[in-house]
Order: sequence, then C-alpha cells, then structure tokens
Amino acid sequence: MSTVASPARPASSGVSARTINRIVIYGLLALFAIFYLMPLFVMLVTSFKTMDEIQNGNMLALPQSPTIAPWFKAWGETCVGLTCAGIKGYFWNSIKMVVPAVLISTLLGALNGYVLTKWRFRGHTLVFAMMLFACFIPFQSVLLPMATILGSIGRFGVTLQNLTGFNFGLGNSTVNLVFVHVVYGLGFTTLFFRNYYEAFPTELVKAAQVDGASFFQIFRRIMLPNSMPIFVVTVIYQFTNIWNDFLFASAYAGTGDVMPMTVALNNVVNTSTGVVEYNVNMAAAMIAALPTLIVYVVAGRYFVRGLMAGAVKG
Repeated sequence: MSTVASPARPASSGVSARTINRIVIYGLLALFAIFYLMPLFVMLVTSFKTMDEIQNGNMLALPQSPTIAPWFKAWGETCVGLTCAGIKGYFWNSIKMVVPAVLISTLLGALNGYVLTKWRFRGHTLVFAMMLFACFIPFQSVLLPMATILGSIGRFGVTLQNLTGFNFGLGNSTVNLVFVHVVYGLGFTTLFFRNYYEAFPTELVKAAQVDGASFFQIFRRIMLPNSMPIFVVTVIYQFTNIWNDFLFASAYAGTGDVMPMTVALNNVVNTSTGVVEYNVNMAAAMIAALPTLIVYVVAGRYFVRGLMAGAVKG
C-alpha cells in the first residue's frame, strides 16, 4: 500500500506572524517615543526661531531662518525678575550646589552600604529600615522642620564668625541646599549601595581582614574599585533629582543672586516686558535641561546595567 504524504504546512505563515508582531511592537515603541519627545522637539525648534516666525507659523514646523540669538539672550541678557543679566549666574549656582551634594551623598551612601552589609552590628536591620522609611517621606512635610534646622545652623555660623572670623559657609543658601539634598538623598544612596554590596563576596573582606587591612583600607582598595556600576546609577539618580529640584530651592534659596537654575527659569517665564519671548524662554529651558540630557547621553547605557548588577546574587 502506498502512503500519501500530507502536505507540509507552509513556513511562510510563521514568518509572516513574526513580522507582524515586530511591526506592531516597533510601531508602538515609535509612537510612544514620538509622543514623549514631542515637547523636547517643540522646545528645541522654537528656541531657534524668530518671534515673527513663532507668531505667524506652526510650532511644529522647522525654523526657516534659524538663529542662535535667543540662546545668547537667555544666557546673558534675559530678565530674571528685576535683574536683566541672563541665567548664567544661576546656572553656576546650580553647578556649585549639585556637584558637592552628589559627591557627598554618594560617598556617604557607599560607606553606609559597606557598613550595613560587611560590618554588621546589632540593630543594623532597624537602622536600614529607618533610612529606607526616610525615602518615602514627602518633601512638603520636612519643609518647616528643615527650615528650623537651617536657621539654627545659620545662627551657629554667626557665632563662629564672631569668634574665629570664619563661618565655614554655615548659613549660606548654597551650603544649606547642599546639606538638605545630602540629608534627603542619603536614604536612596544607602539603599542602592546596600543592595549592591549584599551580593558582593564577603570572603574578600574577610581575607583582607586576615591580611591586616583596616576598615577604610578595605573600603578604599576593595569595595570602591568594584563599585563603578552602582556609582554610575547613584550619580545619575542624585544629579537628576537635585538639578531638577524646585521645592527645596524655592523654599530655601528662592530670592536674590543665590537662586538655583530651576527657580531662575520659573522667574524668566513669569517675567514679561510686554511681549512674551517664547524663543528666549525655550532657549532658557533647553539650557536648564542640557546637563541632565548630557549625563544621560554619556552614562545612560550604564544605568540599567548598574541597577541589575546587584539584583542577582551569585
């Protein structure tokens, strides 16, 4: 008897289904990306347009006669309240605040994570739980207590000034903001490093102790050199949060020449001399956003990698 072979199912159906799935997935991703990046696109193209083109054209249209004059005006001439000297001074105020706050909070978080995982003490779990709880305290609830603390620090700075001739920056608005962001960010940085060091081999620390290495020698020569992934995560997180902060900045340094960039940008937008210069406002907003954009472009690919570095033990 002869057997009749059943016809093979065409492979094209599987290929076409896979192709359709990819088209749907990438189409949705492209749609979400366009929706998410649209405000950035409008800001960017508007910052290179003249006022006539903005008033008579389409906000989504590319500039017909691109100009960088709005950028120069935003940087050095636009009015921030009653002062028309641009935003450059306030940009550097934010730099002077962000850099030390990020460095201090990151190093203290690394030290805390090291202690809580490799030098366990009685009650270390409770200490970590309390620091973790601090991460979820709303900003608004600490405004008045923090203002009281900063006032006491300022008075202590006056006392030091009278006694020694130096106040070491105590009471200075920029120093106050550095202190606030270090304190508020310490819970998050400790959480990051604690989870990362939890998966770090404890045998290396014990071997270093046997060899006579001290507490800080182990931290400096073993832990820190192997912590680059989580350092990148923490720096990106802290830099973004501190640079974009408006509540603490407006509460503790919201007036005068010591304002950070976010407060100055708000004042630029709310300051009008008769005609709202949208191109200058958008240029100022782009300048304010550039540092965080640069950080993400340069180190963004390490962000997820660093987050996952301590997620799996072994």
